[in-house]
Amino acid sequence: MANPSQAAAAPSHGSSTAPLLQGAWLTRGAEGRFSAYLPREGEVVRWTEEPDGSWTGPVSLGGPGPAGALTPFLAVGQGADRYVHLVGLRPTDGGDDHLELVHCVQFQTGRPAVAWRSLGHSNGKGPWTGNPAVAVDGQGRVYAFMRNGGGGLSVRAQKDAGGWHPWWDLMGSKTDPSPVAVTNGSGFVELYSSHAKGLVRYVQRESGAKPIREELLPASVTMGTLAAATGPSGHVTLFYLDLDGQVRAWSPERSLEPTVLGKAVGTGRLAATRCLIDGFDCTVLAQQSADGRLALAAYPSEQEADGIEWSETGERHADLAAVLTRGLDGRLVAMARTGDGAPITTRQKASAEGLLLEGWRSIG
Repeated sequence: MANPSQAAAAPSHGSSTAPLLQGAWLTRGAEGRFSAYLPREGEVVRWTEEPDGSWTGPVSLGGPGPAGALTPFLAVGQGADRYVHLVGLRPTDGGDDHLELVHCVQFQTGRPAVAWRSLGHSNGKGPWTGNPAVAVDGQGRVYAFMRNGGGGLSVRAQKDAGGWHPWWDLMGSKTDPSPVAVTNGSGFVELYSSHAKGLVRYVQRESGAKPIREELLPASVTMGTLAAATGPSGHVTLFYLDLDGQVRAWSPERSLEPTVLGKAVGTGRLAATRCLIDGFDCTVLAQQSADGRLALAAYPSEQEADGIEWSETGERHADLAAVLTRGLDGRLVAMARTGDGAPITTRQKASAEGLLLEGWRSIG
C-alpha cells in the first residue's frame, strides 16, 4: 500500500485514460452563461450554456500541432475580466519523454479561442514533473505554475505589455505534483503546495512581482487533496486532508492554524467555492465519497469552528472529478466529470431552504 502522503499524487500526465483537471474548468461569462472544458483525444473540447439553460457542444478548441497532440490534462484559470485561460501539456518530440506547456485564451462565452502558444518547460526540456496550476491576477496577467525537475516550484508570468517573462524559479523541494493557485481579494496571486513535512505557501506582495516562498509550516498532509477559496475578507483558505483522513482548513492571513473541519468522506481531492445559502455567505466543499457518490458540505464562510457535515448526491461512479462555482444569483453550480462522456451538472434550488440541489443532468 502506498504511503498516505504520496497516495493521491500518483497519476501522471498520461498514465490514465481519465482526464486530469486543475482549476476552474467550469467558468461563468460576463453575461452569466457557463462554459465547461475537458481534454479529449489530444485536444480540448468545450460545452457552452445557451440563454435558455440548454447546452451546446462539444466544440473543439484544437490542441494538436506539429509537435503532437495534447496529453489528457488541462488547467483552467479565469480573471476578473472573465477571460478564460487554458494550459495544457504537449509532447515536444512526438512522445512522452519531453513535454511543454501550451496556453490559449477564450475572451467571450461561446466564441472561438485564440491559437495555442508554447510556454516551454521550467527545465527547458524535460519529462512530466507535475501538473500545472493557473491563476490570473487583478490586472489580468496569467501565472502558470508547475513543479520543476528539482521538486520545487517554477512559474511563468505574463508581462504588462504582452509576452511572457522567462521562467522564475520559486525554490523549494519535494513538493506536491498538483499545487493550487488562487487570487486573493487584493488581486495578488498565491500558490499552495504540500511537502513531506508540511505546507508551503508562495505569495505576491506587490502587483506583477515574483511570488515569494514562505517558511514551511509543519503539518500532516495527504498530497493531491488540496483546494483553496478566497473568503469574504479577501484572504485565502486552503483545504486539505491530513494523514488521519480529517479535512483541515488553513488561512495564514487570518492567523488560522490548520483546523479540523470534520472527517473526510473519501481519500481524493477536495473542491471548494463560496455561494449564498439562505442569504448567508457560505463555503461549500465537495469530495467523492468512499461509495463513489459526490458529497457536499457547507459552513458559514470563515467560521471554521462550525465544522462540516457531509451529504451525498447523485449516482455512484468509479472515477469522479468535481468543480464548484456560483451563478450571477450567488447560488451554487456543480459539475462532475464521470468518465469519457459529457459532464453532468446540477444547481442549488432557488426557492428551497438550505443547500438543496436540482436533479443531475448531462450537458451533451
